[in-house]
Amino acid sequence: METDATTSPSPVPEPNPSVGLRNRDRRRVIFVPGGPLLVEGPVEVVTRDGQVVVSDRFMVALCICQRSRRHPFCDTSHRRRVRPDADNQPPGSESG
Repeated sequence: METDATTSPSPVPEPNPSVGLRNRDRRRVIFVPGGPLLVEGPVEVVTRDGQVVVSDRFMVALCICQRSRRHPFCDTSHRRRVRPDADNQPPGSESG
């Protein structure tokens, strides 16, 4: 079960120079062409307006198309978008 929580706006925290990369967990971020940004969770996302959104899921899909009704999380709204480029056509389809 997803455990997303939203808290009141807060400023983006400044990096702590005493905490090096060795002391922090690295997160894998996967860019999906034409889709969301996948981030290994759990995550804490700070939105443009300063809201902090938390998800404890093992993989989180973040919306990059700005169409999601659950922003910053992806709700697959990008699938309804028509793409004019041939790179995104299904296999076996030909243009022209």
